[in-house]
Amino acid sequence: MNSEDRGGEGSSGHAAELAAIVDTQRYPLDEPGGERWQRVVARARAELAADGCTVLRGFVRPDRWATLRDQGAELAPHAYYTVEKVNAYNIPLDSDLPPDHPATIVLERGNAFVARDLIPETALIQVLYTSESFQRLVAECFGLPQLYEYTDPLAGLCLNVVAPGMSHPWHFDTNEFTVSMLTQAPDAGGEFEYCPRIRTPESENLSDVRAVLTGSGDDLIGRLILRPGDLQLFQGRFSLHRVSPVEGTEQRHSAIFAYSDRPGIVGAVERTRQLFGRVLPDHLAAAGNAVRGDRLLD
Repeated sequence: MNSEDRGGEGSSGHAAELAAIVDTQRYPLDEPGGERWQRVVARARAELAADGCTVLRGFVRPDRWATLRDQGAELAPHAYYTVEKVNAYNIPLDSDLPPDHPATIVLERGNAFVARDLIPETALIQVLYTSESFQRLVAECFGLPQLYEYTDPLAGLCLNVVAPGMSHPWHFDTNEFTVSMLTQAPDAGGEFEYCPRIRTPESENLSDVRAVLTGSGDDLIGRLILRPGDLQLFQGRFSLHRVSPVEGTEQRHSAIFAYSDRPGIVGAVERTRQLFGRVLPDHLAAAGNAVRGDRLLD
């Protein structure tokens, strides 16, 4: 569902709904463009410029953390779960590459995804995802004039589930920017680890990527402990990143809000099948239409 389908974004009812979810004293979605808004944007842009990552701590009000967690826990059993061998670029393992290329290093992916069409419209993460003021704040933090929800009916919004003993291995995102929110923390482990701008649109920087994947590039890795309700903005196209193995008995849950700086984005058929175990007519119709702003491996 697109944001325009929700009706009057500026209505008092919707503003009240957002204020009941977001700590608007710190993150004034109800006062777009105001002084407090500009301070949030300025800090986020500075941190993104310096590190490729920023966290809006406590974005969701503390009194809604339990709801955020419970809604995620209710959705988690619907995740498509599979353990498979992948590489950091999510390209075929039999790709014709030199033997020392980091894409030849095989990783195990054991995380799972709940697709958007299984997430109720009333879920807190769905309300945020479709909110025009939320989208505007995220866009301004990234320095973009506008953001668009994915047209993709499965990948636009999803819940990522990492079970104990599993991880989301090292990878690059296909999108230049990533928006996510932890909804349930594990007992231990499950840290977000990333290598800020380890590659650029012009260079894969294969030697550093290989160093990280083989365990000799620890000096290139930053580590971030997230808490439920924290909103993370991240430049994942150029920063290698992972979720470290989850320990204990609790799963790690995080919402992924997928936006683009252009409308009409639909995921590739094979990538969609890999993540969600199914494809829809929308994916088949859009096959072959993917456009990249660089020539990097995926």
